[in-house]
Amino acid sequence: MSYLSIFFQYAGQYLKTRLTYRADMLVEIFSDLLFQAVNLIFILVVFGHTSLLSGWSKDEMVFIYGFFLVPFAIFGAFFNIWDFTDRYIVKGEMDRILTRPIHSLFQIILERMELESLFGVITGLGIMFYSGNKLGLSLHWYDPFVFVVLVAGGALVYAGIFVALASIGFWSDSKTDIMPMMYNIGNYGRYPVNIYNRIIRYVLTWILPFAFVGVYPSAYFLGRDEWYGYAFLTPVIGLIFFGLSVVLWNYGVTKYRGAGN
Repeated sequence: MSYLSIFFQYAGQYLKTRLTYRADMLVEIFSDLLFQAVNLIFILVVFGHTSLLSGWSKDEMVFIYGFFLVPFAIFGAFFNIWDFTDRYIVKGEMDRILTRPIHSLFQIILERMELESLFGVITGLGIMFYSGNKLGLSLHWYDPFVFVVLVAGGALVYAGIFVALASIGFWSDSKTDIMPMMYNIGNYGRYPVNIYNRIIRYVLTWILPFAFVGVYPSAYFLGRDEWYGYAFLTPVIGLIFFGLSVVLWNYGVTKYRGAGN
C-alpha cells in the first residue's frame, strides 16, 4: 500500500471523527481565526502611527502576513509535534510506532494531523487578495505555480526546524521550553528582516530561516527586486532543512532504547 493511499485513508478517518463533534471543531477554527485577527490588528495599530516601516508600507506588511499564514497553516495541519517528547518518548508511544513497517515520522504526522488548521490557507489568501488589490499588483500566468513552490518551501522550512527540535527527544527526554520559544521566534518571519539588526537578520536567514516563510517569498510578488535572490532560494532552503531534519530523525531513532530505559 502506498504512502499516499495511507495518507488519504487517515485523512478520511480524521474528518469523520472531527465531524462527529462539529461544535469542538468550529470552536477551534474560530480560535485560530481570532488569533490571526489579533496579529493583523497589531500590524494595523503599528501603521496607525507611521506610514512606512523601513521602506515597507502598511499594505505590503499586510500582504507579507497573509502569505506567511499559508505555509504556516500547512505546517500546523501536518507537523503538530510540539509535544513529541512528552507523548512519544516519556509515555512510551514511540515503542508502538516502531513496531509498524512504515516510517516513524510519517506515522506521527498522520496521528497528529489537524486538518482544520488548513482554514488558515483561506484566511491568508483572502488577506493577500485584499492587500494585493490595494497595491495594484498584477500576476503573470506562471505566478500561481511560483506561489505553490514558494509556499511548499516555506512550509518545509518550518517543518525542518521543528522536526529537528523534536529529534532532540531521542537523546534527552527532559521537558524544556524550547518548542514554545521557537514558535515565538518563528513569528519574526512575518515581518521584513531589514527592520531588525544585522545579527537577527542573519539568524532569521541562515540559522533559523523563518524569513523564508514570509518576507522573502512575498518579496517576489511585491516586486522587490533586491530580494529576488532570497525569494527563489526558498524551496532550496526548505528542502535542505527538511532533509537534514529527517536525517537527524533517522539517526535519533537508532539511539532510542524504549520508555523503560
